[in-house]
Amino acid sequence: MATIELTNENFQSVVTGNDIVIVDFWAPWCGPCRGFAPVFEAASAKHPDVVFAKLDTEDVPEVAQEFAIRAIPTLMVFRENVILFSQPGAMQGAQLEQLVNEVRNLDMKQVHSDIAAQEAEAAAPAEG
Repeated sequence: MATIELTNENFQSVVTGNDIVIVDFWAPWCGPCRGFAPVFEAASAKHPDVVFAKLDTEDVPEVAQEFAIRAIPTLMVFRENVILFSQPGAMQGAQLEQLVNEVRNLDMKQVHSDIAAQEAEAAAPAEG
């Protein structure tokens, strides 16, 4: 599958409308971003079941701010609308491949259960 360009208008629908979405936050002037682009494109071609998307932080600063992107490139992985990974810096092809496989193999029922437990704990009144 070809890499998708993310905008203010399509970001939410892409993330919520697909099982696994890997977002590369980048900018045209960023050397490491340009160096990572072929690695990202190669992974996109290799994994048609995963949505690979790029968000130009210069064109879409609102989304970059919403996710507190402070360095680029930053890679963020969503699965079932849950952020599972967020890390600044370019990756090597083997690292990205390993990340895709780890995300694909996660037990999302357990992830959602863990999130629900954390939210319940946070909402509970503190004993004192």
